Amino acid sequence: MTTRSDKSFSRRERPAKPALSREWIVATAVALMRREGLERVTMRRLARELDTGPASLYVYVANTAELHAAVLDELLGEVDLGPVQAQAEADWRDRLVRILFSYTAVLFEHPGLARSALVTRPSGRHYLDLLEALLALLAEGGVPGGRAAWGVDVLLQMATATAAEQSTRYAAPDAQEEMDALMAAVRGASDRTHPQLRALSEELFSGPGKARLDWGFRALINGIQQTARPDRR
Repeated sequence: MTTRSDKSFSRRERPAKPALSREWIVATAVALMRREGLERVTMRRLARELDTGPASLYVYVANTAELHAAVLDELLGEVDLGPVQAQAEADWRDRLVRILFSYTAVLFEHPGLARSALVTRPSGRHYLDLLEALLALLAEGGVPGGRAAWGVDVLLQMATATAAEQSTRYAAPDAQEEMDALMAAVRGASDRTHPQLRALSEELFSGPGKARLDWGFRALINGIQQTARPDRR
């Protein structure tokens, strides 16, 4: 039989919780996201995980949006930035595309995070490191600074949208049925009313996804190189 003194003793001997900090909150949020998905990472749910009250978290994180941005930045630490300096054996475009592929792959592993990244603006060191690496490679390729600044935004938008779309579609139980229906509709289009669609019906679905994404990144990079920004006046 447990006595009152036994209970008091067990409480005193219980290991102390780690001191609450922004770093600990974000680390716990990342672990929770990996287990249950980003949708479950709310301030209330995180407070229960940390055995504290939600009000305690607001001292370190303003709201759920800021929390998700911090989680995203932490995951961006997994992006392989590679060496930023020039390498004789690797063209700057190839290195730029490899970083974008790595960024896309990180988001693809977490569909909820990929969707959140469409509207979330992280400001942590990992995101800054990513921007710096991309800008450095564009500068190496001779892309003027103004174009590079706008170009990075376009490249990351494409990578983020691709990860959000594909990871969500991959997880959907009826994804293949939807794709089959689309392919059937395109291939069955009349060459009288939709001549271009009918002529290119096979090309629209040709090529593996990785090859198409690689081509898309390179098309954007070439466009960034060649397209001047509009006059601000």
